[in-house]
Amino acid sequence: MTAATLTSKGQITIPASVREALQVTTGDRVEFVLVAPGRYEFVAAHRDVSELKGLFGPVRKPVSIEEMNAAIARRGAAS
Repeated sequence: MTAATLTSKGQITIPASVREALQVTTGDRVEFVLVAPGRYEFVAAHRDVSELKGLFGPVRKPVSIEEMNAAIARRGAAS
C-alpha cells in the first residue's frame, strides 16, 4: 500500500510510483471521483473520452439529442 501525508495547507505529494502508474506529470489534471461514502478514486484527467464508455454500466435507454435538449430546457425552466 502506498501512503502520503496531508500538509496543513491540504496538500499531498503523490508518490512517484503512483504518478508513474497514472502517467501524470507536472501540470496534469487529476480528479477525485466519489465511489462510495468516504471512498474516492483518484484518476488522471488526461484520458481519452472513449475510455469512459461503460463506466456507469450498460445504457438503459438510448436518448436522442432532442430529448437531451428538452430535458435541459425543462430543468432550466424549473430553476
